[in-house]
Amino acid sequence: MTIAFEKTTLPIIGAPMAGGTTTPELTEAVARAGGFPFVAGGYLTAEALASLVERMRETTDVFGVNLFAPNPAPIDHEAFADFVTALEPAAAERGVTLNPEPVDDDDHFDAKLDWLIDHPVPVVSMTFNLPTAEAVDRLHAVGSQIIATVTSVPEARVAAERGVDGLIVQGPRAGGHSGTADPTRTIDDRATVDLVRDILAEVDLPVAAGGGVDGEAMVAELIDAGASAVVVGTLLLRSDEAGTSATYRAALASEEFSETQLTRAFTGRPARALVNDFVRRFDPVAVDAYPAVHHLTKEFRAAAKKADDPHGLHLWAGTGYRGAREGSAETIVKDLGAGFARD
Repeated sequence: MTIAFEKTTLPIIGAPMAGGTTTPELTEAVARAGGFPFVAGGYLTAEALASLVERMRETTDVFGVNLFAPNPAPIDHEAFADFVTALEPAAAERGVTLNPEPVDDDDHFDAKLDWLIDHPVPVVSMTFNLPTAEAVDRLHAVGSQIIATVTSVPEARVAAERGVDGLIVQGPRAGGHSGTADPTRTIDDRATVDLVRDILAEVDLPVAAGGGVDGEAMVAELIDAGASAVVVGTLLLRSDEAGTSATYRAALASEEFSETQLTRAFTGRPARALVNDFVRRFDPVAVDAYPAVHHLTKEFRAAAKKADDPHGLHLWAGTGYRGAREGSAETIVKDLGAGFARD
């Protein structure tokens, strides 16, 4: 069976960037370019996801939907309380009152999965945890292919054992949240191409790869290593169609922000961001507590966005962020995949 992301003209996948960054306009632009678009299902209700999926169907019948698979980290309540105490002065400066009680949720996962069973799509991918064998069976029963995001060889092996149809191999240099199934582990830095080779040596499944992609040369490198497609997210953040805020766009292009770092400070789960004052101040005291920390800092981050202050924002970015450029996402995707067009 051919995996759906191998059916597009270009071997480029638009990463599903949740929270409004991947807009309908962005997915449509990726599709027009001949790439594979993903609807970002994270942080949405089933009803909101349904609206985006139905709009996507009007553009193409080759697309995927990404879900956050539930995987809450056990909360050390004392450590969480210490983090709240550390954050309170900065929050007060912005007029934000923090809720000291940890908030948990499953991101409406069951409702969204049920909707996708009732309204099948070509591909469902999952991140933050591996899909269960039950979820794989349910999706296969309605004709959907299932893709797991993996960040290590052991995760790839387990995903294969559970019957997934393909893998998205996410290297540690990717922007935004790591898809690791163990958010408490230390994530060692390594090149995505090396991780791809290690996984393909162990698992016989189609692979798409991303993490630190900075341009056409790295696309070529990943495809030469055996990836069927390359996932790009950071490179689309400054595109016309992305939902990236003006503050965020300016930071990506600014010489003020010169490095990225994996941090748990914003959400309680490892995520790569531009290093700003928030990261420098709060990463040393950050705790493993997703989604509790995500909910704790949400209003703080919203206040920073409203104030046009990049130092209070989660500026997700992979190590290839200097390669992000302005212009149409359609043109960006075409340029990245031009040398690898499929027959």
